[in-house]
Amino acid sequence: MDWGEIVKALGTALGIGLLVGAVRERQHGDHPVVAGMRTHALLALLGAVASSFGTATFATTLAAVALFAAASYHATRAEDPGLTGEVAMLVSVMLGGLARESTALAAGLGVVVALLLWAKEPLRRFSRELVSERELQDALLLAAAALVVLPLLPTGAIDPWGVVQPAVLWRLVVLVMAVGMLGHIALRAVGARRGLPVAGFFSGFASSTAAVAGYGQLARTQSAPVPAAAAAALLANLASLLLLAAVVGAVSPLLLRASAWSFAAGALGLLAVAATGLHRTRDAPTMPAAPQARAFHLTHALAVAALIAVVMLVSEAMRRWFGDAGALAAAALAALAELQAAGASVARLAGTGGLDITHARWGLVALLAASALSKSVLAFASGGARYGRIVCTGLVAMVAAAALVAWLAPA
Repeated sequence: MDWGEIVKALGTALGIGLLVGAVRERQHGDHPVVAGMRTHALLALLGAVASSFGTATFATTLAAVALFAAASYHATRAEDPGLTGEVAMLVSVMLGGLARESTALAAGLGVVVALLLWAKEPLRRFSRELVSERELQDALLLAAAALVVLPLLPTGAIDPWGVVQPAVLWRLVVLVMAVGMLGHIALRAVGARRGLPVAGFFSGFASSTAAVAGYGQLARTQSAPVPAAAAAALLANLASLLLLAAVVGAVSPLLLRASAWSFAAGALGLLAVAATGLHRTRDAPTMPAAPQARAFHLTHALAVAALIAVVMLVSEAMRRWFGDAGALAAAALAALAELQAAGASVARLAGTGGLDITHARWGLVALLAASALSKSVLAFASGGARYGRIVCTGLVAMVAAAALVAWLAPA
């Protein structure tokens, strides 16, 4: 019998009970509480002692405490219909028993339980006031996509060329949905009235192409200063670049590691030009008071995955007919319209050995160049010459920086 371990377990159980009981008493103020510090301390010690006598004794003790909790609820349900106090009694017994097996785990869970009990009002406000019904539906949809649908999908390819893998494509769907959710939460956290930079960055996760056109319209109609609108468009492209890196990493982690410095250099190029535009217009206009109601659009995520599948098939066909150059040419053409789909195609080729890592790295640079070309043309067309020059400068800086690093730091 190790008395040191026994004393440690009993001390942990006592501390858990006192902590949980203290939170329960503070929440009720001057009103009587079902179980306070002394009761929870005794319950936790009871669980620790009972567990030392074996499973049967511990189960009997837990059942007895459950009967006491049920009697307590029956006596107080008219004034307090909630079950939190009664459930906390059972949790204290369980954590006391766990302290005999793992003091560290029991102590950690005790702190989590105390935090949950303390956060009653913040959690109630979050669920009833801060989160809308639509946002809750989006969160449940994302959870179902990641935890229910994804494990059920086959990991093997379903086409004759071995290109289209449902599990991989669905991971990209989940990625797009999760990025949209995180961007929505971040925008809610900082407030949409922070101005164009924040709104511009998060809009890029949905569509940087649409952001370039939208902010170009703001600049043309003088709803926003041209440098500020151009900076917002460049920050949208920064978000798109980050999403491209995430897509590449989801398909081919090896290619992401080989291209990480090129992505970082391209991001710094965009940030440098965007920061210059923001410095010129410190008093940028505000955006609408709240972000869009939907955190993401499932149809958009599915469309991206479908386009990725099509680009993968076309790239594989071009590779079989014309070699690596044909595959990269097909991906570059796709990048004129959808950068992430083209990036996924190149990453798949690199992951399956269809392209060596060096060619794949330069292929990603080519995709950035193709995307920059189409968006530069769109910037001039939507926002005029000055807006187009700033956006084009930022995109060229992105491509040049990425290409320079790819040349100086070979894989």
